[in-house]
Amino acid sequence: MQFVSKSRYVRYSPYKLRLYADVIRGKNVEYALNWLMTCPVQRVVPIKKMLQSAAANAKHLKGLEASNLVIKDIRVDEGPMYRYYRPGAMGRANIYRRRFSHMRVTVENLQDKKD
Repeated sequence: MQFVSKSRYVRYSPYKLRLYADVIRGKNVEYALNWLMTCPVQRVVPIKKMLQSAAANAKHLKGLEASNLVIKDIRVDEGPMYRYYRPGAMGRANIYRRRFSHMRVTVENLQDKKD
């Protein structure tokens, strides 16, 4: 059985979050959480929270532990973009883009995957 967790309007660029999502894709949930906890970058916090939420969904609904789950799919999509202007050289206005992300993780029971 699959369990899903979503996180929307995360204030990190999807280009920066996909680097960490690619590392944990296909891995065991317990291994991925341990890896994310040892990563010294602040950007992994929303990914870690979302993965913990998916593991908690599995535990609440079916009583499965994180060691029995594997990350089937993790997606980091682009959300809305916040545009603003700041002064530039020679009196011009430079546009700045603050990118948001939408994330989704799907975890699956390890026994279901073997069948």
